Amino acid sequence: MPRLSDARARNVRPGDKAVADGTVQGLYLFASASKGRGKWILRFVSPLTSKRRDMGLGSYPETGIAEVRRAALEARELISRKIDPIEERRLAEESERLVRSMPTFEFAARTVHAQIKDGFRNRKHSNQWITTLETYVFPAIGNRPVNELKARAFADTLRPIWLSKPETASRIRQRCDTIMKWCAAQDFIMASPVATITQLLPRQPGKQLRVVHHPAAPWRDIPGLIRDRFRNGQQSLGKAVLELLILTATRSGEIRGMDWSEIDPDTAIWTIPANRMKAGVVHRVPLTPRCIEIISERVPLHDASSLVFSSRNGTMLSDMTLTKLLRNWKVQSDILGRIATAHGFRSSLSDWATENGYPRELAERALAHTIKNATEAAYHRSDLLDQRRDMMMAWEAHVISGLA
Repeated sequence: MPRLSDARARNVRPGDKAVADGTVQGLYLFASASKGRGKWILRFVSPLTSKRRDMGLGSYPETGIAEVRRAALEARELISRKIDPIEERRLAEESERLVRSMPTFEFAARTVHAQIKDGFRNRKHSNQWITTLETYVFPAIGNRPVNELKARAFADTLRPIWLSKPETASRIRQRCDTIMKWCAAQDFIMASPVATITQLLPRQPGKQLRVVHHPAAPWRDIPGLIRDRFRNGQQSLGKAVLELLILTATRSGEIRGMDWSEIDPDTAIWTIPANRMKAGVVHRVPLTPRCIEIISERVPLHDASSLVFSSRNGTMLSDMTLTKLLRNWKVQSDILGRIATAHGFRSSLSDWATENGYPRELAERALAHTIKNATEAAYHRSDLLDQRRDMMMAWEAHVISGLA
């Protein structure tokens, strides 16, 4: 079979039969709609399927005879090695496409955050999720493509805070893992490398050693605090909120966000909806007589705001309202040299309950703590409201005992 020449190729006319190259087996020039123009096709039997396939190798004269022969020979070399050249080209194109579309870590992180931000309990937690990455991660690896990031890159990024800020570092590690798992789901990477970074970092101190407790007023000091601070001097909104917080052992945000619709005066129950609870579960609080009295004192002052305790412009009180009171009063805590915090009164109740013989589960439910042990949680589906009411009545009796 004669070798195809440029002179022969330039004379190919529309309707002519395919012209064999004569050098590379299966290489043909198919005529196009214009004289002297055609399309290069390599015909072969796929080593994968044993079926005939046609592989396009460009157009003539844009792709010359010498160039197409080299391409065809390379394809024949792959076939001899049991590789389908069309599949090989497809994989190469896919790889190139992924490289072109490969996101940076920061782009992937912001994409993931945009998808999950509506699931956070509040805007503060949503902002914290991305802010920690902006502070500790993006400066180091934010502009790097995710397929280049291995375990060591994340370990080196977190190393400066791994021991000094273990809680923050652990949360960031979880967030990075979430992002890289999303990248794996998008086929940008095979799997998240973040899970293995603990093998490259020193062991963090145990959780019990690194828990920072909120300074709490000793429970035995609270009756005197109520007598000397809450019942002396001018009454204020801050005093009312703080006393109710102590009596209910709720969190600052829960008490400051108390809504009139959450109060049932007939049953003396305050029902906090799930979207206002840390654990995302509805929490019922039994209201003792003094609690009802404090809330009732707000009724004549009720304005357009639905909040029981609102600021002058009808918005929620600042957390600093309670902090300022405790600082001004210099309320000493169980930590030497530290002023008691509003959150610490929850620990005051817990310590009082323990030392006065109340079951642990009652205090845990009063504090709306999540039962982390799945087996234990399965046996405690009730919120033990009636038993908690008895305990909170006794807690109130202790709190106001200094007034007797």
